[in-house]
Amino acid sequence: MIRWAIIFLVVALVAAVLGFGGIANFSFEIAKFVAVIAIILFVISLVAGGLRGRGTRT
Repeated sequence: MIRWAIIFLVVALVAAVLGFGGIANFSFEIAKFVAVIAIILFVISLVAGGLRGRGTRT
């Protein structure tokens, strides 16, 4: 998921350099959205893993 955020960020940077402001803005917004979702999912997985714990080994 972070890969997609990086791809959209690169597309936004290239579009900005070439002068396509609308495409650059849209790509940057998508990159921010995907990065935020990835961070939220990462935090949720950390919390779920911490709550589950390791348990006891027999």
